[in-house]
Amino acid sequence: MKKFFLILIAIASSISSYAQDEPNTITTAAPFLMIAPDARSGAMGDIGVATSPDANSQHFNPAKYVFSDSQYTIGVNYTPWLRNLTNDVFVSSLTFSNKIDEKSAWATSLKFFSLGTIELTDAGGNTIGSENPNELSLDASYSLLLSESFSMGIGVRYIRSDFALRVENSDLKTVNAFAVDVAGYFQSEEKNFGDFNGRWRGGFNISNVGPKVSLTDGGRESFIPTNLRLGGGFDFILDDLNTITANLEFNKLLVPTPPLRDSETGEIIEGQDDEVGFVAGIFQSFGDAPGGFSEELKEFTWALGAEYEYDKTFAFRAGYFNESDLKGARKFFTLGAGFRFKSTKLDMSYLINSTDINNPLENTLRFSLSFNFGDIYESF
Repeated sequence: MKKFFLILIAIASSISSYAQDEPNTITTAAPFLMIAPDARSGAMGDIGVATSPDANSQHFNPAKYVFSDSQYTIGVNYTPWLRNLTNDVFVSSLTFSNKIDEKSAWATSLKFFSLGTIELTDAGGNTIGSENPNELSLDASYSLLLSESFSMGIGVRYIRSDFALRVENSDLKTVNAFAVDVAGYFQSEEKNFGDFNGRWRGGFNISNVGPKVSLTDGGRESFIPTNLRLGGGFDFILDDLNTITANLEFNKLLVPTPPLRDSETGEIIEGQDDEVGFVAGIFQSFGDAPGGFSEELKEFTWALGAEYEYDKTFAFRAGYFNESDLKGARKFFTLGAGFRFKSTKLDMSYLINSTDINNPLENTLRFSLSFNFGDIYESF
């Protein structure tokens, strides 16, 4: 049981925003939905909304699939999680995409988050069994090219969080929910800029839009991690073999910030009431922080990522992720590389923590495999 609650605390502190000096923590149900699944994005500061299409675009921006140069892609990912705490917690995912024609594509993916085996004991310390709490999401998306340079995608997602413990006096229950995504992606034509050619990219994704859920019987309902992702990038196409890409991305949870309340009466001192529906909560999240506009800005995370690719066979990547000290203080550098062997691609990444806040991916080398096959489409 102790291990179970340690894991939950570590997950919440690493994924959700929270304030260290003020009691205005932002937490959500099913925070695993925000975990970047693949090593390519993990090597570039966990970005992906405006990077070039790949097999794992489903998580960051499903609208990118229509710009893929392969008819079919498969992405396989496995990430050990909280390696410094335990050795049986992991995140894995499987993604498949199909580019139907030059103007449309669909994709589906499964993400599974295992919290390992939890040994249960009674008041006397005697073993009474074990549980394997886990979470998963199953989703599907469709993307359509609206012009030669812009596409949009929609997705629907089934979410299941099974933290229920089959013991007396446990009010944890299994949660089932549905959510939708709305995304857009821009990719310009390749143009000449003097000594090199270039291409602009941009994207957005409003993900996990869905109703609130209750994690306990009769308990308070929690928001799922509805999130706004915005980003842009530029490809420096130096010649036929060498390309350098630079990317910038912003993220914000579209979840209300809890107000500051009087400890005795419960009355709101600063901020707005967060007991609202999920639709109202999305709009309220842009202006309800107790600290005003300056605190709202702190609720945005930002990340920089760069990728150097040689002859579409080798890539070197680096990135940096930053979160306000009052909203989680996650700050880290990332490094990684990718290798392509015909239709198979291997990516790897490594995280270097740059803050005193523990990161669940410290001392962890991540790997991803992807496969591209079928007809080849020319990029626009």
